[in-house]
Amino acid sequence: MEELTYHPDEALLLKNQLCFPLYAAARKVTGAYTPFLKPFGITYTQYITFLVLWEKDGITVGEIGTRLHLDNGTLTPLLKKMEAQGFITRRRNAEDERKVTVYLTPEGLDMKEKLKDVPLKIGHCLTIGQEDAKTLYRILYKILDI
Repeated sequence: MEELTYHPDEALLLKNQLCFPLYAAARKVTGAYTPFLKPFGITYTQYITFLVLWEKDGITVGEIGTRLHLDNGTLTPLLKKMEAQGFITRRRNAEDERKVTVYLTPEGLDMKEKLKDVPLKIGHCLTIGQEDAKTLYRILYKILDI
């Protein structure tokens, strides 16, 4: 990988930090979801949790955390809230009490139909072309090392 080099006085300038545009862009993109998710009473993090569960229902909290790059301290309150909203149920594994498996309820399954247009709506909010989006997607997943 090509290394960025700066004069020591420039190294700590905000404009020279790779982390900042990633952070700011992530906030902008996730914020774009709010008007589409708020009417359904869910957050962006709940939305991506739904995405994981719609792909594979009945997976452990640990598997969800791995897929979403979230730790248990973030995921547990989120899942408790989703359970209180009636979207999921959580069950302890009979063989290993430390493992909790998450299942969608009928209400959680119904959310898939209600939210099916969100990706298209978000696509219209972004101001980058399809080729740039593909390139960005590839680079971001390279950073995540997936």
